[in-house]
Amino acid sequence: MTGRLLEYCEGLVVGFVNYKYVYTLFENDKHFSHLADFEREMAYRTEMGLYYSYYKTIIEAPSFLEGVEMITKDTVTEFGHEINTLNRFNLYPEVFLAFLYRPFRAFAKSANWQVELCWQVNRGEMKPVESCEGIGNPHYFYITGVFVVAGTVATSIFYLGVLVSGSIFGGIISVLCFAFNHGEATRVQWTPPLRESFAFPFIIGHIAMLTYIIKHKRSDSFVLLSLCSLAIPALLFWQFTQFAFFTQICSLWLVFSLDLLPLATAKAIIQSHTISFFVSFILLFGNEMMITALYFPSIVGLAAVIYVSPLLSKVTFRPAYVLLLALIFAGITFGLKFGLSKGLGIEDDAHIFDILRSKFTSFANFHTRLYTCSAEFDFIQYSTIESLTSSLLIPFALLSIAIFAFNFLKSTNLLWRSSGSVDEHEHQNGEILYNIVQLACSTVMAVLIMRLKLFMTPHLCIVAAVLANSTLLKVPKTFQFSVLVPLIAILVYRGAPNIHKQLLVQGEYSNPHQEMLFDWIEQNTKKDAVFAGTMPVMANVKLTTLRPIVNHPHYEHVGIRERTLKVYSMFSKKPIAEVHQVLKSMGVDYFIFQLMNCANDVKRPECVYRGMWDEEDPANSGRTSLCDLWVLAVNSNDETRIAPFKIVYKWKRNYIVLKV
Repeated sequence: MTGRLLEYCEGLVVGFVNYKYVYTLFENDKHFSHLADFEREMAYRTEMGLYYSYYKTIIEAPSFLEGVEMITKDTVTEFGHEINTLNRFNLYPEVFLAFLYRPFRAFAKSANWQVELCWQVNRGEMKPVESCEGIGNPHYFYITGVFVVAGTVATSIFYLGVLVSGSIFGGIISVLCFAFNHGEATRVQWTPPLRESFAFPFIIGHIAMLTYIIKHKRSDSFVLLSLCSLAIPALLFWQFTQFAFFTQICSLWLVFSLDLLPLATAKAIIQSHTISFFVSFILLFGNEMMITALYFPSIVGLAAVIYVSPLLSKVTFRPAYVLLLALIFAGITFGLKFGLSKGLGIEDDAHIFDILRSKFTSFANFHTRLYTCSAEFDFIQYSTIESLTSSLLIPFALLSIAIFAFNFLKSTNLLWRSSGSVDEHEHQNGEILYNIVQLACSTVMAVLIMRLKLFMTPHLCIVAAVLANSTLLKVPKTFQFSVLVPLIAILVYRGAPNIHKQLLVQGEYSNPHQEMLFDWIEQNTKKDAVFAGTMPVMANVKLTTLRPIVNHPHYEHVGIRERTLKVYSMFSKKPIAEVHQVLKSMGVDYFIFQLMNCANDVKRPECVYRGMWDEEDPANSGRTSLCDLWVLAVNSNDETRIAPFKIVYKWKRNYIVLKV
């Protein structure tokens, strides 16, 4: 009991240390404490600014309920029609934080508790601004909420290390690996408002709880309560959670097929996924993408496998048994997925399969280029593999997998299985196999899309803890101790410089050009003036100036992809009158862009807007690019060739505003 209490305490400690660490990195990078609130808003680039804008809407509304109503009946984000942003953008983190902020401020005021300290910051040639620091500031309350949740990732990884190793040394190895490879495991310290910052801690917490349940073969009400309490927030906070849970379902299918997961436990787990899915679906107001993503069909597929398996108990030839279960699982999963997509006519997730298709074939279109030309969506970089290898994470994980594989092959009959019920037999090390298969799935995701290394790296840390599993190694604990201590020492020696390197990152956010643009917008345009432009800028326009926009960076909906294509025709070779008419029909009053958007790239011409449009619109490829007209008009102050557009703002070839 004392040992268990020690593990709990150590898990909480590493979580708190991780919280303080990411907070420090964030402050070092942006000098956040000395920024004015409008500068902090500009620091939330691209979709981060979009998400924060809804938190701002709720806390500035007359009441919490009125704020929620404003974001569920939003006419500002996609001018021209009303959208439910809770349904579209997974905004429950902002709703929860905004809900807590109001009573917190009220309590602080009644208790005469100073929760915010303000002072004036001089900025040289620019006008001084007021900067406020403290948990009472809306930005600090929001950021603190993000980092508190993010801190739990280290706690979950520590517990997972203990679970797969059966030793506190395993937890130490896992959490040290996470700390020494922090830059390859998360980006919460640089981009806190992203959906992954809120959802991943619940995903990894769910994996930890699932590992505990598999290890101890639980099948009681605790399984439903614990797994649902973690899965539901994960699903509410991030659309990609569905795909992450799909890989979990696939991993569970293999563990179950190899008789390492008791039937009763498997039933309880799949019931928890079913409940979590339907609760999340209702709370997201019937999000269509949840129905047609692979997650829901895979739940049905695995449920079929679990409930059919007793009927196949007389199939004792294991390869035939596994093949039968594979056919049932794959047939139902993919058949149901494509049947629902076609039957309901929902194409919101079509871009995901287009991106994967473009990685292995010559297929490409405007939408896939916007993704694959970004480093985050490219194949994993060699530098990442090199970094994870030099810190010894990959070697430790591979050695752990080899140890487990040796013991698994030695103790498991891969040709024959018992004809009796699965529950009559012992199920050893199912939790380890589950995490190894989950690592394989995460690795595939990371190799295809670099951004998803946030799944792979933490799981490498978890699997590395198998080195501390004395049951697998079958060695005396004294000998194991004498080997583990030097291994941990080597790990610290190779990995500690990475922490020092991260702490050396020092910066200070400043964007005077964008600040001047927003000042001009607020002083020279009407409150209901509608703006269009590149996706990263539009989110900040909405957040800081509160002007309506027609496009934004949240690209997961088929409707917004179509809107963005129309807006980005400003960089095409279409007739200028045709483009003007398209923007007018969308209700656009002003278009914002930067001349760098019209740049050429000799090495990767397909990755700039000019090249993307030549692929997308070959019929007009021989015409003059509109980019050339914008550049010519700016440089020569001659607007005759861009009529009926008119330049109403420009600043040193940076931000240009066209009146439509």
